[in-house]
Amino acid sequence: MLIWILRTIFFIIILAVLFVHVSSPTISGEAGRANFYAIVWSGLGLAIVAFLIDVLTPKKSLAALAGVFFGLLVGMFISWALSPVLEMANEIYGIGVSVMALQAIRWMMGICICYLVISIVVRTKDDVRFVVPYVEFAKQTKGARPLILDTSAIIDGRIADLYQNKVFDAPLVIPRFVLNELHLISDSADKLKRNRGRRGLDIIKRMQDNTSIDVEIDDTVVPEAEDVKGVDQKLVIFTKSYNGRLVTTDYNLTKVAQLREVDVLNINDLANSLKTIALPGENMMVKIIKPGEESEQGIGYLDDGTMVVVEGCRNKIGREITLAITSSLQTSAGKMIFGKFEGFATSGERENGRGQTSYRRPNGVAERQ
Repeated sequence: MLIWILRTIFFIIILAVLFVHVSSPTISGEAGRANFYAIVWSGLGLAIVAFLIDVLTPKKSLAALAGVFFGLLVGMFISWALSPVLEMANEIYGIGVSVMALQAIRWMMGICICYLVISIVVRTKDDVRFVVPYVEFAKQTKGARPLILDTSAIIDGRIADLYQNKVFDAPLVIPRFVLNELHLISDSADKLKRNRGRRGLDIIKRMQDNTSIDVEIDDTVVPEAEDVKGVDQKLVIFTKSYNGRLVTTDYNLTKVAQLREVDVLNINDLANSLKTIALPGENMMVKIIKPGEESEQGIGYLDDGTMVVVEGCRNKIGREITLAITSSLQTSAGKMIFGKFEGFATSGERENGRGQTSYRRPNGVAERQ
């Protein structure tokens, strides 16, 4: 919106300057016909060239007010430096343009140059740097650092619940290329992918409708990410340039981001940190579902999805057993509990599931009948 307001003001000023100068009796008359054409054609030509250069250059972020003033200052300096060149060209080539016409051309040239400089600065302000003195339009963030959402985190949906429960208050940012990837997934021929994509779009709409969640679709173009293929790599570069924190459920993306020294929040890690700790030596009950990879191993699952690997239970599939915990492993890919077979769960143990002290049942594990 700001850039289009700037373009409108630019055309209004150009037309006003043209009208004022061509209305002068010394230019609008027959004697000043050459000056009239010189002003009109130079003004319109410069305005069209400046506008085309502005429109065809890559679009970036909107400008800060400081960038506008800085661009205006640089544009005025360049215009002042080019004024003698314009007069010199008039004398050398014998164009015969009057002093008033030269003044009009200088005005319009200055307006075009200021417009171009301001337009470039406001759209590339993160790349403007000077050596002496060192000046940088750095991207500033207010309050907490923003959270950059990955496609997997959006589809997962738990980030919306975390914000709903006031766990986070930082602004949420969804890059445009992530939204485009989500759109492609929702249009997939595969039914499962299509449902996941539509779920992600529904979650974004739900967060936008929630006044307590500050969510933004960001169209910022990062030059370093333009030639990079793959959304994951673009996300890492975007997060680093945005000075934000990457939110994902992807284990591999988490590792890549950490190697690139990008702060990353893995929702699975957060969920695992809130699970009840399984200490070695404690007992619990689990139903064996399938055989494990090693001989004599049986595998079961708690109600929260935690995998339990039990030694000596390969032939006890379908039975509910009591196990002694030997160790546990917690990673971004999930949590695993290892134990050894102690015995079959008796009906008395099942009835004592809520208040028993002989073995420990983690929170969230429902009583089995």
